[in-house]
Amino acid sequence: MLPPVLDALPLTIGPWLDLAGLSVFSASGALAAIRRGQTIVTLCFFALITGVGGGTVRDLMIGAPVFWVHDSRAPAVCLGVALLIWMTPERWWRGAALDWFDAIGLAAYAVFGAAKALGQGVPPVPAILMGVITACVGGIIRDVLAGVPSIIMRPEIYVTAAALAAALFVGLLAIGLRVEVAAAVAAVAGFALRAAAIRWKLALPAYRSAR
Repeated sequence: MLPPVLDALPLTIGPWLDLAGLSVFSASGALAAIRRGQTIVTLCFFALITGVGGGTVRDLMIGAPVFWVHDSRAPAVCLGVALLIWMTPERWWRGAALDWFDAIGLAAYAVFGAAKALGQGVPPVPAILMGVITACVGGIIRDVLAGVPSIIMRPEIYVTAAALAAALFVGLLAIGLRVEVAAAVAAVAGFALRAAAIRWKLALPAYRSAR
């Protein structure tokens, strides 16, 4: 029997994990707009839709109130991050900054999404899937809006890292680990896998039709 996650998750861990994922995903959205040479309005839109996209789909699927509609901190963080990036030098964000921000958000949101689903009474396996949806959908929307190939359509390890974080979190809870410890271990594991994929171009084997 899994513990009531949202009740057990300390207030010093849960909201901060949520806001951490939100802020770095927002940054990745703003950076995607910067790469397309867009305006501050587009930066703010990309930051918002990337930050809240996965959590919105999750909340609608599990029948929970959509989080950012009822918590002004969420859109404020997204817009604040967009403005911060707009005001900083472009040279700060060259290279793989978007990928690394996205990796941090992926790990944090996979764990938080699974935790929220468990707290709403969702069984373990669907809760893991909710973690994956929370972690991946915002990035997919960002890529589609930016007109670039979606990360989910590329063979590099991405969804797998989110699935690892969410599944490990639920599994560690099931064997009795403290919630905050399970969250930290799972988030680090998910980030480490995604970081390895970025660093060494790790990818899952693609399907090859019979000749």
